[in-house]
Amino acid sequence: MNNETKLAPAMQAATTEIYLVDAGTLQLVDVNQAARQNLGYELARLNGMTPLDLAPGLDAAELKELLASLGPEIGAQVSVSTRFVRADGSRYPIKLCFLRIVRDGRTLFLAIGDDQSLAHAASAALQEYQSRFNAVVDHTPGLVYQFVRHADGSTAFPYLSEGCTALLGLSVSELQQDPARFQQLILSEDRKGYQETMQASIDCACVWNWEGRIRIEDTWNDVKWINLRATPIPLMGGGMQWDGIMTNITASKLEQEEIKRSRARLAELTEHSAQVKEQERTRIAREIHDDLGGNLTAIKMALAMLAARLPQEPALQEKADYLDSLVDRTIEAVHRISLDLRPSTLDLGIVAALEWQAREFETRMGIACVFRADGEDIEDIEGELDPDHASALFRIFQESLTNIAKHAGATRVTVTLRRQRQHLSLTICDNGRGITPADRLKPQSFGLRGMKERAKALGGTLSLSPAPGGGTMVAVKIRLAAPSLASRQPETTRA
Repeated sequence: MNNETKLAPAMQAATTEIYLVDAGTLQLVDVNQAARQNLGYELARLNGMTPLDLAPGLDAAELKELLASLGPEIGAQVSVSTRFVRADGSRYPIKLCFLRIVRDGRTLFLAIGDDQSLAHAASAALQEYQSRFNAVVDHTPGLVYQFVRHADGSTAFPYLSEGCTALLGLSVSELQQDPARFQQLILSEDRKGYQETMQASIDCACVWNWEGRIRIEDTWNDVKWINLRATPIPLMGGGMQWDGIMTNITASKLEQEEIKRSRARLAELTEHSAQVKEQERTRIAREIHDDLGGNLTAIKMALAMLAARLPQEPALQEKADYLDSLVDRTIEAVHRISLDLRPSTLDLGIVAALEWQAREFETRMGIACVFRADGEDIEDIEGELDPDHASALFRIFQESLTNIAKHAGATRVTVTLRRQRQHLSLTICDNGRGITPADRLKPQSFGLRGMKERAKALGGTLSLSPAPGGGTMVAVKIRLAAPSLASRQPETTRA
């Protein structure tokens, strides 16, 4: 092999496989170091072999036809992809690019080989990744999608999973061809929220999260609740792309609505039970006061008359005094029970009732209790506070004082009743040990739950918080009813 039929030194040192092939016999004339190392053959063994020997899968006629198509013009080239067999029997993909050259009157082909092993491995890995991705997406309950909003306001769905039809009633091609159809599915009353959450995601580049209803008219004429959650990716030119998922949350929404309805019905039942209970308390209190109180008073009077006619014997006089004392204690017990059932001071108004209860608590428990009714118009609330609401507020106050007596270890309680426009607020502060979060979560803490339910039934709120300087503060806030026309008229105009 003379120098004219050898590869140039630069080609010999190249990292790309380079072959010099005789145009007439297709025998290999010279092979560079990179090709010899990849094939595992010595140059002497390669001399006399042809590309067909290295690539058994290559058709000889097709190769000759391909090489014959090379024209005489400079730079003309043809290429073919095949698989070479190494000396150890292993195979690797290669792309051969043939160029025609002439040296010392001899026509040769210069074949430049590009080992495709890495490219094929990357392609296989990509296909495997795509297969896994498709498998995950196809088994994802919902619609995986990409959504783009361009700077001019136009939209597009570059990617939609096969869950599109099941969720939206539209095929992938239908929605991609007309992206505006998605927004047309959204109920008109929910479109504003859809647009606002989209804009908020654009403004702060944060996750887009929206829940709303769509109507599937063409197929089921059905209304569905869907949740949309997507991550924004800013695009060149001012647009935004979101990668996310839409899921059907109709079942959970219906359950939530049913829970709300159940809670509302339970609250109505609780309020009704409380009203019935309060009415029953009132009835029993009046019967005890009127019937038992009247009977005991009559008994006391009759007993006094009988005692005056008894002989002046010490034993009989002692018995009469004992019976008189027993009747007095019974009258006192009846009076106390009647007040516990329903304080008669409630008939005088909520302010008087709360003040009386504060004094009773101080006397009975020995804990200082200060009551304040702030505001010039506090006395005018009686006409704006329903009797049932007044009773409920009074019971909340009683329960708060009971809790303080049992658990707080307080020495002072401050009660403030204040009117704030059309709201009435009641705060009870103690200087005790305070309440911890664990105390609120106790399974048997029915007192706190009952107080909150009563406040909720009043259309108000009840909150527990640390009191200034230590202890606990219970704050109740309810809305007053609008005063009647008669109550707003001057006294001289009333009938």
